[in-house]
Amino acid sequence: MSRRLEGRRVLITDIDRYMGRPIAELFSAEGAVVIENGDDLRQPGAAERVVAEAGPLDVLVANLAEADEKMELLENIRDEDWHGFFDRLVHPLMRLVRAAVPPMCAQGHGKVVAITSAAPLRGVPKASAYCAARGAQNAFIRAVGLEVARHNVQVNAIAQNYVENVTYYPPEMIADAAMMERILKVVPAKRLGKGRETAELALFLASENSDFIVGQVIPFSGGWATTTG
Repeated sequence: MSRRLEGRRVLITDIDRYMGRPIAELFSAEGAVVIENGDDLRQPGAAERVVAEAGPLDVLVANLAEADEKMELLENIRDEDWHGFFDRLVHPLMRLVRAAVPPMCAQGHGKVVAITSAAPLRGVPKASAYCAARGAQNAFIRAVGLEVARHNVQVNAIAQNYVENVTYYPPEMIADAAMMERILKVVPAKRLGKGRETAELALFLASENSDFIVGQVIPFSGGWATTTG
């Protein structure tokens, strides 16, 4: 290991969901001081408390997942489901960034890496509520990234899909050969991504090698996000 994050203080949220563990493992191996958090961040004040308790930060990895993703036709979307996606994904992201970024600006450096989704980049039938929430995350990251770039704070997102993870593509799904055959038909790379691959991209975005990358939502989906078929 080249210890690319030696001594950097990193907060990772939703540590046991989505991409939390793969990122924490790689960042720790690269010398980061990783503060792991698995708190429910839906309530107002929760995100701010987590950031305050973490202390000074060099990097925020805003890893947020909705484990109870519901696939519903438009006419079946309930208001509570719609609000649930925004309460779990969108509002905590804003609150985390709002709490973490001003101190980064004051110290003259910092990184935010949001783990979002490629779903809104193409759209997914029967997932319009989920796509709306993830799309709001992506739009927020683009705007905030531009707003704080002058302070040497880089805010970017990894918009992924079809990557192995405990929340959306868990081992039991991967073990289902028939399901995987259906899934991989739409992935140009003809495989799922590995958690380590997302972690490597997050590591790059958290390092000084990405200082000129600002407000980007980077598709990471084996080509799925950039195909039209």
